[in-house]
Amino acid sequence: MDLGAAPDAWVGREPELAVLRQAVERLSLGVGSAVWVEGEPGIGKSALVRKAVDEAKAAGCEVLVGAADSISQRSPLHVMLDLLQVWPRSPDPRRHEIARLLSERRFGLLETADVPGTDIELLAGLVDELCTAGPVVLAVDDLQHLDETSFLLWHRLVAAVDQLPLLLITTARPAPQRRETDDLRAVFERRGHPLLVLEPLAEAEAAQLLDALAAELSEDVRGALRSLAAGNPLYLRELADAARRDGTLRDGGQLPTSFAEALWGRLRVVPAGAVEVLRAAALLGSRFVVAELVVLTAQPAADVVLGLQEAFAADIVVDSGGQLAFRHPLIRQALYEEMPLALRAARHREAAQALAESGSGALRVAEQLLASDEPGGMWTRRWLAENATALAAHAPEIVAELLSREADHSQAGGEAEVLIATLAWVLLGVGRYDEAVARARQGLAVVTLSTRRAEMYFVLVRSLFSLGRNTEAVEAARRALSRTDLSFVWRARLLVPLAMYQRAGEGDLETAEATGKQALHLAESVRDTFAIAYALTVLWTTHSVRRDHQAALAFVDRSLEVLSAGPEHSDLLALAQDARIFTLQNLARWDDAAAALREERDGGGLRPAGLRRGVTAAVLLYWLGSWDDALAEFDSDHFWQASCSYAGLREPGPTQLLHGVGALIAARRDERDLAAARIGAGSVVPISTIGERENQDFLMAASSVLFEQEGDAQRAMTVLADTALNRLPGEMTLTHQWLPDLVRLALDVGDQEVVQAALTQAQAEAEAETASDSGPARATAALWRCEGLAQQDPAPLRDAVEHYRTAGPPVELAGALEDLAAVCASRGEQAEAKDALHEAVTRYADFGAEWDVLRADRRLRELGVRRGVRGPREQRDVSGWGSLTPTEVRIAELVAEGRSTPAIAASLFLSRRTVQTYISHILGKLGASGRVDIARIVFESRAAKP
Repeated sequence: MDLGAAPDAWVGREPELAVLRQAVERLSLGVGSAVWVEGEPGIGKSALVRKAVDEAKAAGCEVLVGAADSISQRSPLHVMLDLLQVWPRSPDPRRHEIARLLSERRFGLLETADVPGTDIELLAGLVDELCTAGPVVLAVDDLQHLDETSFLLWHRLVAAVDQLPLLLITTARPAPQRRETDDLRAVFERRGHPLLVLEPLAEAEAAQLLDALAAELSEDVRGALRSLAAGNPLYLRELADAARRDGTLRDGGQLPTSFAEALWGRLRVVPAGAVEVLRAAALLGSRFVVAELVVLTAQPAADVVLGLQEAFAADIVVDSGGQLAFRHPLIRQALYEEMPLALRAARHREAAQALAESGSGALRVAEQLLASDEPGGMWTRRWLAENATALAAHAPEIVAELLSREADHSQAGGEAEVLIATLAWVLLGVGRYDEAVARARQGLAVVTLSTRRAEMYFVLVRSLFSLGRNTEAVEAARRALSRTDLSFVWRARLLVPLAMYQRAGEGDLETAEATGKQALHLAESVRDTFAIAYALTVLWTTHSVRRDHQAALAFVDRSLEVLSAGPEHSDLLALAQDARIFTLQNLARWDDAAAALREERDGGGLRPAGLRRGVTAAVLLYWLGSWDDALAEFDSDHFWQASCSYAGLREPGPTQLLHGVGALIAARRDERDLAAARIGAGSVVPISTIGERENQDFLMAASSVLFEQEGDAQRAMTVLADTALNRLPGEMTLTHQWLPDLVRLALDVGDQEVVQAALTQAQAEAEAETASDSGPARATAALWRCEGLAQQDPAPLRDAVEHYRTAGPPVELAGALEDLAAVCASRGEQAEAKDALHEAVTRYADFGAEWDVLRADRRLRELGVRRGVRGPREQRDVSGWGSLTPTEVRIAELVAEGRSTPAIAASLFLSRRTVQTYISHILGKLGASGRVDIARIVFESRAAKP
């Protein structure tokens, strides 16, 4: 979308233009920024931006501009896709591939269809790659009309301008606006980006502009025009042009009395045929193509082109890079609102049908139907029945509104069944669960086909579980399963969420497993890939709870095999991949778990990791001691996805778990305020099910550390005991990973009862788990630590240390070394105690675990052991090149090589958001202003090496 040519006459706005010029100059040096331009319609926002982007083009920057309007607000990413030129026929392979991926998106049976994260990641990655090739300017006019997903993308890009040669220019009308607009404006303010608020021109400036525009007008006429325009540059231009055009200078012509009259005067100078073409264009929005106008007007293409040429000559329409556009939205608005409402609605419906019959895209047709603002007829309902499901993957909110409107005005019968059933699915997909419940129940009352009835039961059960109305969900599932006309496919698909709830909601592991096996048997009998993989996931869960990790691994491997051979179910695939990583950890196959995470990310191609995958990575990296990497998985700048669903149950677990990992790392690093804040953020959701409880153990462990830091070992023990000793039936929580610390705390406060309870729990966990072929699994090693502490026997602790040296993970190795040092010291074995303490503290320092270092030193000092004089412990610099972690050094070097964020992510098997977080940290530590600065510092550090 073109902003139009910058006006020849330019008056005022010098301070604002200077800000934009400075941003362009910084951009040419590789330093990005963002500028917000605000003002009333016609005040000169677009002209100001056009002048700036023209100078950016002249400086060699790539400039991409777009504009939103009232229609685009209902079309997800429509403006952004046009802005970034992501079109199916794009000659750029990257853009073509993204367009293909977006066109192939469809509903998932587990996750919602409207997941903006994937689209945002794809487009943010494209922007990053464009910036790697050179400085880029992205400008969006009338941002207040953007759709919600586009706002999220713009948020993401604003967060990235400090690390890319990227200039974002936004124009918007004055606040108050939509919540999304106000929120984004607040982000600009918070980050210190310039906010340019354009005021009306001063009297002297208005006079100067009018002199330049129409010096031939008398002073009296110019004074009258200035009064009408009230300092608005667009009004001045239009009024001056109208005065000249309408003969004010001769024959005693009359001045226009308003801006609206001046606009109509411009329209009156073109023939009636051209005006009809423009009215058709107004139906399409502020931008359109000739082919659409030919369809809507039913005129020969030559006549349409002739009308457009006359509109060009009158400066009503402008070229917009492959499309046409009204020179100003107010011209389009005048044409549009001139049509009576009833006529306008009818013409929108006619336009929709004509566009559909001509082969236009479904979204364009849906926009016309939506704009009619009233129910359509038989053709509309038939078209929706045929196209709604495919369209819902791209514009679910539009489809939901259209279906709701038509379903409420449809006669009973097959047509109503299709509309209501499709609407129920779409509402489930966009997370409007209350409405989905109502529509599913409405569908159950009217549908006649058994397959459609089964679908409605599935939607109803999923929606009720998602709302936490578990009793109703179970009742609905059982009603469906009691029907004799329920097919094996849908019987299997309904049995699985029921089994999930039986385990995670009721804690009935035996029943859940029996239900899962029944679902698997039925699914296999009809070869339904989704139900087979879903049922295998249930069985993975039940065996994991029992600690039969070898069997769990077999189930999840089989699930992955089934999914690889059948149709794509990306939601289930991600769930199974994460389950496999979890089980490999339980089997103490840490290297295999890390390799599985790399393979999962490498296999994602352009499909980015979601929140659930970030949780899996964060937990794994925590135990591997890569704490900076773990924190990068959910940096606060990117943690915008508030919740996600898990296997058909309402569960805030991923969010709780991420905050828990962050809180525990902060606590162990002795960052107490940050730890407390993260504990608070993760504890806001009430725990009502077993499935929710099993994700809070990291939060509880972090709370325990905070209490210990305050000197309250009793409360520290009590908090940890509640998590580690009270595992409920069916609960997954890996209590063994917290038991050694619980034994240590219980010994500190002299509570032998808790010591024995922890030891009993550790023995039970170890006896239940199945080991891997390479040796004992995690619970067995934890038991050795507990036994060594409880019995003050170094032998099992030595076994634990040897196990962790061989199998990992490093964090548990450091803890076992500290425990060994304490037990050896208590037995007078000072030499071994000193060696173990020194290694433990060295490893703690590698993680940045300052609190653990302090605790270990104090604990051993009380037992008469000090590390001795080994020189001051090396401290990591807090800024400069020496402050970078190994991962940050590697990423800085890749930045210096000119790699884009997506390329760095692919080479290091990280998510794009994680790499962006790292780059932000690097910039802060180096005091750099952009990637060019990073590259300079990298080259300087290389030159400084001997």
